Amino acid sequence: QVQLVESGGGLVQAGSSLRLSCVASRRTVSSSAMGWWRQAPGKERQFVAAISDSGGSTYYADSVKGRFTISRDNAKNTVYLQMNSLDPEDTAVYYCTAGTGVRAIGGGDIGYWGQGTQVTVSS
Repeated sequence: QVQLVESGGGLVQAGSSLRLSCVASRRTVSSSAMGWWRQAPGKERQFVAAISDSGGSTYYADSVKGRFTISRDNAKNTVYLQMNSLDPEDTAVYYCTAGTGVRAIGGGDIGYWGQGTQVTVSS
């Protein structure tokens, strides 16, 4: 069983930056695409970003393009989400995910979910 543990969430002001991290419990995840989804209060879960196993391919939701950057360090079994120019609309619980490919993750075909980390952006 793979465990994904997120960290780095918090309360920030609009325009600020945060970096989320997700550590996977098993090295085999380094052969998986990984990504981030989020869920705002009262809304459905929404795809945010994904990265291929090698890190050579990335995929973003239109709402975060140009503001968020996903990266990974396979030696540390870790994926990151750098979030800049945060907006109150980005307030959500952010979930780390693992799957077979960036488009699969983007389409909701996900093998593993983390427990989530709260990001709150105040205006």
